[in-house]
Amino acid sequence: MDPHQYCQNKAAASGSSFYYSFRFLPEQQRLAITAFYAFCREVDDVVDECSDTGVARRKLDWWREEVARMYDGKPEHPVCLALANQTSQIPQSSLLEIIDGMQMDLELARYNHYEDLKLYCHRVAGVVGEISARLFGFSNPKTLEYANTLGIAFQLTNIIRDVGEDARRNRIYLPVDELQQFGVPARDILTGQHSDAFARLMEFQYQRASQLYDEALSLLPDEDRKKQKTGLIMAAIYRTLLDEIRASQYEVLNARISLTPLRKLWLAWRTWMRD
Repeated sequence: MDPHQYCQNKAAASGSSFYYSFRFLPEQQRLAITAFYAFCREVDDVVDECSDTGVARRKLDWWREEVARMYDGKPEHPVCLALANQTSQIPQSSLLEIIDGMQMDLELARYNHYEDLKLYCHRVAGVVGEISARLFGFSNPKTLEYANTLGIAFQLTNIIRDVGEDARRNRIYLPVDELQQFGVPARDILTGQHSDAFARLMEFQYQRASQLYDEALSLLPDEDRKKQKTGLIMAAIYRTLLDEIRASQYEVLNARISLTPLRKLWLAWRTWMRD
């Protein structure tokens, strides 16, 4: 199979909001960002789909080796074959940091404090935002700071949405000290027990994520706004999702709240035409 078609299939199968934002890009940029997104999906799937942590670690090590091969001009995997033309724009260290973030899921099932969680979010989403911004194009270095902050906001939104799903994998990303602050025992999350205390905890998480969206948008320089329009589309979709979760009163322990494909496409089109 053609490497770019492989990446296209990988991106489309995910059903992610990111896929909808790519549709408005020129062909070469769309191919580049789709290949990068497929890379992220591949390394993320190692952790999510492999029940044996030892095997998962070896697979992530293989991806580290494959990244090195790509920068040596000898990639083997279809994703890296498709991504190879972008190595001048993407620091090798950034791809390795994403893999390090994925490995944190093998080492940690709890985070004691937000600062610990923020490192995870930086690696698996902030760095992803930075690389995406590079592929979209930028002239002001502050755009990378915008992209990192926006990526962390996306990851916090995912954490809020996926509390129940993660709990069924025995993972709780909400910081332990914040569970204690709001009087929410970990066992309530693991057993799907919604409560007023849980809703207050989630409102606290909502406010943090919402503030990060505001901060990110305030960091985006005017001269790079047009080039970064794809990120703004993703922000519109994710922030709408965040508000939908809040409107549900945070009923996320036993259900997954999502936007319909048609609504995502409408938000993408509206943002593209407006910004």
